[in-house]
Amino acid sequence: IIGAGAMGSLFGGRLALAGEEVWLVDVWEEHVRAIREKGLTIVTPAQDIVCRPRATTRAEDIGSADLVIVFVKSTATKTAARTAASLLGPGAAVLTLQNGYGNADELAAVVGRERVIVGTTAQGATLLGPGRIMHGGSGDTHIGELGGGLTPRLAKIAATLTRAGFPTVGDEGVASLVWGKLIINVGINALTGITGLKNGELADYAETREVLALAVGEAVAVARAAGVKLPYPDPVDKVLAVAAATCQNRSSMLQDLASGRLTEIDAINGAVVREGARLGVATPVNRTLTLLIKALEQIRQAKKAPA
Repeated sequence: IIGAGAMGSLFGGRLALAGEEVWLVDVWEEHVRAIREKGLTIVTPAQDIVCRPRATTRAEDIGSADLVIVFVKSTATKTAARTAASLLGPGAAVLTLQNGYGNADELAAVVGRERVIVGTTAQGATLLGPGRIMHGGSGDTHIGELGGGLTPRLAKIAATLTRAGFPTVGDEGVASLVWGKLIINVGINALTGITGLKNGELADYAETREVLALAVGEAVAVARAAGVKLPYPDPVDKVLAVAAATCQNRSSMLQDLASGRLTEIDAINGAVVREGARLGVATPVNRTLTLLIKALEQIRQAKKAPA
């Protein structure tokens, strides 16, 4: 697993508990060291679970893999693609479970379209500190071949993830998967980043519900202009349902801003703006959200910088 943040660690930890041989690859040395020395702790409402995936900052320590799952931020996808290429054994696949639009194509440009599987997941997780995460919400995971069709390896990967506690199904409609997850992120991430609210709290205020609906509506219009059929009938209801299912989760964008890191706004709301411009669909709400997040990035990074 390339990218051992909250979600990468969640999937890696659960897969290790299910008996899979798992390596986590991440540049955060303190996190890697904590996992090596004490294991990875997954905090849940019922109990704290300690699991022991292998962890390293050096991909060359691993050798070859049957499956590489990419969980890095979209800003690091090109680098992750090169790392993935160095790990692939014969017939191995690369699964992207990242947020945002365009990650699969960036991976395919390096490893080949035939190796890439696209996935979306409604699981939620928050990084609490080195070697410690919170499982903040559960939901289904969908995966599909970038080239289309249902294949034996798709079924095998879905079964493996399901055994690890992530109910997963194979899907033929990759574009539908990508846009379906993108629209969920469009409705949740920027708003939580700006307001500081947890996912579930977005529904508590008429104002945030209205902005959510406006941003989602624009994204739906862009998807329809692109000829994409979404995987759910009512996009706003779906986004609110995911927010409720991950109610205690602090979105990745909120976590990034709090830590003074760059966000994935360009691959989420920013992607809606770009695709809208290409297809002739107006996206003023998503443009405003994108600009506000970019302003917050600069403000937080300025505060983080030494005087």
